Amino acid sequence: MDWITRTARQIAKERLVPVAMEIDRNHTYPREQIRLLGDAGFCQVGIAEEKGGIGLGRECFAAVVREIAGACASTALVYVSHSAVVKAVATGGDGRVQKQWLPEMLKGAAIGAFAVNEPGSGSNAAAVATRAARDGDSYVVNGSKSFITSAGEADLYLVLVRTDPEKGPQGMSALIIEKDTPGLSFGKPEDKMGLSGTSSGEVFFTDCRIPADHLVGKEGEGLPVIAGALMGWGFFGAAGISAGIARSACAIAVKHARERTIAGQPLAAHQAVGAMIADMAVKTDAVDALLDSCARNADLESRNAFLFACKTKLFASETAVDVANTAIQVMGGHGYCRDYNVERLFRDARGLTIHFKTSQWLRQDIAQILTGV
Repeated sequence: MDWITRTARQIAKERLVPVAMEIDRNHTYPREQIRLLGDAGFCQVGIAEEKGGIGLGRECFAAVVREIAGACASTALVYVSHSAVVKAVATGGDGRVQKQWLPEMLKGAAIGAFAVNEPGSGSNAAAVATRAARDGDSYVVNGSKSFITSAGEADLYLVLVRTDPEKGPQGMSALIIEKDTPGLSFGKPEDKMGLSGTSSGEVFFTDCRIPADHLVGKEGEGLPVIAGALMGWGFFGAAGISAGIARSACAIAVKHARERTIAGQPLAAHQAVGAMIADMAVKTDAVDALLDSCARNADLESRNAFLFACKTKLFASETAVDVANTAIQVMGGHGYCRDYNVERLFRDARGLTIHFKTSQWLRQDIAQILTGV
């Protein structure tokens, strides 16, 4: 695993850091950066060798994401969303789906978008209303999705739909829908507080006719397909992004505290500043330790993977906000200026407490798992 982490760190430093500010300010979608990550083999992490991947598991994936996010969180989020779709296609797609799309997705040449969230359901996947009615050898899809990463930019959309309303959660399925499908359209990208390069927006389905063999998994298995992608990549990927943000914010604040002098003394010589730096360092290490431990345990104990994923995503995302906020405080007015990056890190960190699943939903899930109530 060390070699791939070192490679990710090098690419992040040499190829992502120089463009991160531009991606944020200009809302530039990082398609070129995803292709770069694909060329380096990162889109193959977690995919079995017989499917064209390089194997490895959640721990390796989270470590790669952490390095990427330390440079550019927007690129990291697009990569995580894409990787979740790759994982779902590799494990749940039939032979035709895998043969047609998987090779290009593994190279980062075709980008996948994870389309579950809806205006009326939010993070609650079981409440989605987008409908897919069977019509011969096709499904006709109608509905909409909201806040979808890579909306309008991705080549493929993994869409959770309701195929049998009478069956509740067992009546939901996952479909792959291609960007050029008639009836598929997109809203204007959201002008968000952070994660500005992710092209987050609405996706609309108006009588989209999709071949029945575009199912991922079998009909009625949509929730397990989505859950597998979230537990494998979505939550641990989000936690990895938060960990990378926290690490970068802490490093920038430490460097500033060493180099910035006031009245002839470095900021770090002031006890109050030193205390904030110590707190940031401890919290950053705690996030790293929990992320590595839970990702490793999820690989070993699949039945508890969801609990590990929820714990990690919750703690990492909220701690990253705290660390980035403290970094701004350490740097004072400089931290509040765009030229010093920590304000971008704070804005990006805040989005991760909402993305994939909110902190409130995660707390509820953790409590239900532990208490059974």
